[in-house]
Amino acid sequence: FALKEVVSLTFFLFPVSVCVGSPQENLIGTLLAIFGNLLVSVSLCVQKYSHVSLAGNKDPRAYYRTKTWWVGLLLTVLGEVAIFVSYAFAPLSLVAPLGAVSVIASSILGFVFLREKWKPKEFVRRYIVSFIGCALTAGGTYLFVTFGPNSHEKLSAENIVKHVIGWPVLLYLLLEIIAFCLLLYFYKQRNATYLVVIVLLVSLLGSVTAITVKAVSGMAVLSVQGNLQLTYPIFYVMLVCMVATVVFQASFLSQASSLYDSSLITSVNYILSTAFAIIAGAVFYLEFNHESVLHICMFLLGCVICFLGVFLVTQNKRKTKAFEPYVTMDMMQGIPTIHDKGRAVQPDYNGSFSYGTLVNSESVIPAALPAVPEQVPPGPPAYLS
Repeated sequence: FALKEVVSLTFFLFPVSVCVGSPQENLIGTLLAIFGNLLVSVSLCVQKYSHVSLAGNKDPRAYYRTKTWWVGLLLTVLGEVAIFVSYAFAPLSLVAPLGAVSVIASSILGFVFLREKWKPKEFVRRYIVSFIGCALTAGGTYLFVTFGPNSHEKLSAENIVKHVIGWPVLLYLLLEIIAFCLLLYFYKQRNATYLVVIVLLVSLLGSVTAITVKAVSGMAVLSVQGNLQLTYPIFYVMLVCMVATVVFQASFLSQASSLYDSSLITSVNYILSTAFAIIAGAVFYLEFNHESVLHICMFLLGCVICFLGVFLVTQNKRKTKAFEPYVTMDMMQGIPTIHDKGRAVQPDYNGSFSYGTLVNSESVIPAALPAVPEQVPPGPPAYLS
């Protein structure tokens, strides 16, 4: 009887700490995250198809005036909403690594939907390695989904406040702030523009974004279910932190994209951001407290395999050549045609008699030179006539 009274008193005093999500909710969150990442991949391919179609058909319309671009934007919004809601149903450590699904889907859709063309040797070299990368990513995803955290707390406002004021979270945030300030000092003052430094800044901000997204999503879903959480100040604190960290992440990623290749940024950012998000979920939401050592080790092994697969997939994308302007040898009314469209330098012959020209160069307009009036040679002096 005494034990029963203690348990009842515990449920009364700490209702949020024992209210955990069911395996069904965990499955719903996982499926929502997978579905959302798939939608984002499809949307990117649809928008790219819109740009390619406009360029291929020489359509003068702006890209935002096409229906396909708006369909892609709608799919992007739906995908991001699905990912956002998934954080309310599944643990953070399980949702964050599922971004690898988008990498696999983009790799497959880029070949099937956009019909990317490759030479035989290049096709074999790239797609065998990409196939291995996709297989590793799928295997790693299966492992971390199977052995990941199976339950999580209902994120009411009181529950989130208890986590925020706990000493593990305060210590974690303090270490993050110190690391971020040091990296920012070296990046801005010492001009340390290394990719790892920039992506570490993005990842540190990303861990805070992941914490706040899960908190905002959890409170929003509880509010929709009838347990209103929007009247608590912690909701708006988390919302402001979420928006601010997303904006600063976009700024740092924009700076990185101007210095390094996008595929390299994608792989490094995915690996570091996912690692910090898993650490944040373990520290802030205590997602691994009830997991066995075997489950944790298998989960980490799945993440490492997934990281390797994403690295192989992204590093085998075709690299774009740097632009170098060149002048063709075909003379049109004595004026050389200067090509500055940013395409490959010195393409193959392909039946063209113009050295260094593009295969389809009929639409290139020659550079206009100022007209010089023809000068008439002076006649003989008047005294000779």
